[in-house]
Amino acid sequence: MAPTPQKISLTPKRPAAPRAAGFGRKRRTALAAALAVMPLWATAEDAAAFYARGRAHYAAGAYDLAAAAFTEALAIDSEHTGALNGRGSAYGGAGRYDEAIADFSEVIRLDPASGVGFYNRGAAYTKKQIYHKAVEDFTQAIAQNPAYAAAFNGRGIALARQGRHDRAFADFGAALRLNPRFVQALVNRGGSYRAVRAYAEALADYTGALRLEPANLEARYGRARVYAALERYDQALADYNEAVRAKPDFAAAFLHRGAAYSYTGKHDRAIADYTEAVRLNPSYRLAPFDEEYRFKQARGAGGDEEAETLSLAPAYAGAFYNRGLTHFNQKHFDKALADYTEALRLKPDYVAALNNRGLAYRQRGEYDQALADYTKALGIDPLFADGFNNRGYVYYLKGDRESALADYGRALSLNPNHPYAGENRALALRP
Repeated sequence: MAPTPQKISLTPKRPAAPRAAGFGRKRRTALAAALAVMPLWATAEDAAAFYARGRAHYAAGAYDLAAAAFTEALAIDSEHTGALNGRGSAYGGAGRYDEAIADFSEVIRLDPASGVGFYNRGAAYTKKQIYHKAVEDFTQAIAQNPAYAAAFNGRGIALARQGRHDRAFADFGAALRLNPRFVQALVNRGGSYRAVRAYAEALADYTGALRLEPANLEARYGRARVYAALERYDQALADYNEAVRAKPDFAAAFLHRGAAYSYTGKHDRAIADYTEAVRLNPSYRLAPFDEEYRFKQARGAGGDEEAETLSLAPAYAGAFYNRGLTHFNQKHFDKALADYTEALRLKPDYVAALNNRGLAYRQRGEYDQALADYTKALGIDPLFADGFNNRGYVYYLKGDRESALADYGRALSLNPNHPYAGENRALALRP
């Protein structure tokens, strides 16, 4: 079980413009609203014109206008599956995923063999983080069309988000066998390899993606993160530099380039990058490593500067937390424990730090200390599903299956889609 991170996730590219589909049978009853605005003599040609307009708006990223045009087409022909797919895609582009799912479900009702309908609904479920339903829909799309490379890629994404990376690797591999130049599948498989710290394989995939598409920012940024994890900071900095050159508002790249500068002792550059990252994304205000650096500088300086710094101690806890997370990912568990402990000294109710310190204790085999941290975290946040799952696993390691099963059950009651608790409970139930 991974610690509670502040992750940057890969996302699939914007879906392609919806494909044309044949017209369905017209229903005897039309929408009352449509009758109020549409002439009674509207024809299939009129529906086709609105459909074409919707596609043009969608391609331009004008999702609300696209949805309106597709709605006009559907007022003429309510079974126009192309317009339904198009409007669902437009709703998805606008972040209106429930409406998108409704349209794609109607496509599937009208045409149960529509692999595109299942694919699009699976993508919408992925956006809503309902990954088990996404997997089901992508599987249906593949059943309809075993050569559907995008559906294999989509299912791989959903599986990876559940932490089921072994199955995700298989799906990304299938997508690439069907289409060896499928850049996004390479990028996504690289992300899964990075998640399980298979850095050589991740580097190969990211580099392959960049060979096919040198401007791909996900691949550039992902490879930089891998180089940084391997402490190959010069190469990491080269990729971060390319990323921020191509996208000057790429906050995450500034944040992690700052970390690379910090690790190489270039503190002034690190502070500049962290400052820019926070300007671009204020939610990073608890994250920058430069806060820890400034904290040390201020403590050394003393006087009013020290007092001002200490008054901001809860914010500086985030800096120690993030450095602890980095140490944990590098398997430097002693250093991780020191940083999490410092974060908790500054902010005693820091649930994520308690959880992660518990993970570090578990890795060192110090199970009683781990249980104490999880229990304290759950006392602060009784709805913390990860805490119940992680405490359950420590109980399992100590041979207390009854307590483990109770905690796994509580985790699943709080989050039925928890990526680990179900598998862990099944393991604990084995004779």
